[in-house]
Amino acid sequence: MQKNTVFLAITALFLNLAQAVDWPAWRGADSSGATATGKYPANLSDPVWKLALPGKGCSTPIVLDNMIYLTGPVGGEDAISAVSWEGKLEWSVKVGKERPGKHRNGSGSNPSAVTDGERIYAYFKSGNFAAVTPDGKLLWKQNLMSYGKDTLFWDFGTSPVLTAKHVIMALMRNGNSWLVAFEKATGKVAWKVERNFKTPIEGDHSYATPIVTEQKGREAILVWGAERFTAHDAANGETLWTCKGFNPQEKKFWVVVSSFVVVDDLAVIPYGRGARLTGIALGGKGDVTDTHRKWTLEGKGTFVPSPAAYRGKVYLVRDRGEVLCVQPADGKVQWEAAFPKDRASYYSSPTIADGKIFAAREDGTVFVASIEKEFKLLSETDFGERIIASPVPVNGSLLIRGEKNLYCFRVK
Repeated sequence: MQKNTVFLAITALFLNLAQAVDWPAWRGADSSGATATGKYPANLSDPVWKLALPGKGCSTPIVLDNMIYLTGPVGGEDAISAVSWEGKLEWSVKVGKERPGKHRNGSGSNPSAVTDGERIYAYFKSGNFAAVTPDGKLLWKQNLMSYGKDTLFWDFGTSPVLTAKHVIMALMRNGNSWLVAFEKATGKVAWKVERNFKTPIEGDHSYATPIVTEQKGREAILVWGAERFTAHDAANGETLWTCKGFNPQEKKFWVVVSSFVVVDDLAVIPYGRGARLTGIALGGKGDVTDTHRKWTLEGKGTFVPSPAAYRGKVYLVRDRGEVLCVQPADGKVQWEAAFPKDRASYYSSPTIADGKIFAAREDGTVFVASIEKEFKLLSETDFGERIIASPVPVNGSLLIRGEKNLYCFRVK
């Protein structure tokens, strides 16, 4: 199998911006939720700065060169905002009326923005979808509610992703699911394909974010939802292959919340409401259910937090704070540990940098632990506000977005 296809494919998108783009998407440039560069603090009690945000948003910030971008409401409207590295709100671009979240850990701004270095693209629960320039000029906007009723039980969470030519949105809900490619410069539809499957109730609801990779020399979009893991040709949306069999007993309410992660040519996917974890080899043609499922772990998945990949291993922070290190090739658990027990759960996805795992609990407690050789808890910090967004490590600065404030930490 070809190695590191996800890294190579996504890196190619930003090749001419290698020095500028630092954290261009929700889980970073290679969708791993980790970075191999920079030194980051082990204690988060003393921020370099703290910025009050104009409204509640649960999206993770992204970073392009010398600016931080995030989404959230401003005066009752969905907005894309820019924050300087000095902790100053530089500008906000409103793109349409906000549709607030209904879950206490949700918002109308759950999806994270994504950038190709030329534009910042953002999607909101309201259906508002827009692109702005890095200096805050609105290029285009539209509303995807025209694609059909939002039947998700909870607040939309799938983030847009980029291919070489297009910005991609996956809308996955009951009987009205689509994969759509938009021209980056204009927002015009390049192609649109249905992705509808029959499942038990809520099984076709997905909040997961796709990953763009390479399959036999061509760009492919990996999509997880409706009890299917599928690969689509980035040129036209055509389904290349499908892996099924995730719910043989047809259990109800097996919604997809956690996204997957890719290491080399294997996807590690949590499923079954956090009760299972499986490894699926990428590639093939048609139905690969019987040939590409390499292993399955029972009782070891996550329901909400997405896994991270770091130095060839996959790391999970489960919903109740258990931490696992898994060998992706065979699914063997290298070690298991846990953060201190509490009634609160984890909605934020863990981030790894500098040999440390950063994990935020929903109640605003953030843990830092070393994973260099074994798990060792380094610090526990109470931020005093709910935290759903994932930590962002960029060039030695660690960003933590709370429900009310954005924080920046550095090694002193």
